[in-house]
Amino acid sequence: MSDEILTVIEVAALLKVADKTVYTMAQQGELPAFKVRGQWRFRRADIDAWMASQVARTTKKTEATRRPKGARK
Repeated sequence: MSDEILTVIEVAALLKVADKTVYTMAQQGELPAFKVRGQWRFRRADIDAWMASQVARTTKKTEATRRPKGARK
């Protein structure tokens, strides 16, 4: 497995969000990131793991909020 390093712009394209969103999330510690001479960098493996955790978290929330069939609203 390669240890690919991504830039803010590359992560933004991967997540399909604005680069400002990625920058803000990195600053706030919401994305796994590190700085190289003041510029944010991201390990691809860390971003892939973060995405998987977000999917699992969202799926778990969705399943917890589903009502059983026949339940009243």
